[in-house]
Amino acid sequence: METQNYANHRRYVPMYHFVLLFFLGTAFIGSLVNLWMSLGEHQGIYSASLITVLTVCGLIQFWYSRVFATRVQDRAIRAEENLRHFAMTGKLFDSKLKMGQIIALRFAPDEEFLDLAKRAVVENLSREEIKKAIKNWRADHYRA
Repeated sequence: METQNYANHRRYVPMYHFVLLFFLGTAFIGSLVNLWMSLGEHQGIYSASLITVLTVCGLIQFWYSRVFATRVQDRAIRAEENLRHFAMTGKLFDSKLKMGQIIALRFAPDEEFLDLAKRAVVENLSREEIKKAIKNWRADHYRA
């Protein structure tokens, strides 16, 4: 497996992110064209409308299946990193840390973790700034 770093840590599943999205987008455009062409016909309008609605439902399902999965993972990451911080300091995270900052901190090794967590609060670092500040990347290969 390739060594993970800032440049390659994002995970894309080609069949989901590219192929499925392409087919759903194509189906949506095709359904709109079909709906437009059947506006004058009373027989075809029902099926064209139904196809358009089902395609929109597919797009909504595509979006929320990703959002729901990542939100659950974000909560798990927050709990894991809070436990990691507690094990190292005896204290929970500073309540000023935002979810995006905590998620970015998961890539920091133990040696850099506490300093970056403090800097994230004091300097209000963005998730990208935190990731770029990490010197020795701690890989996360389990993110969906």
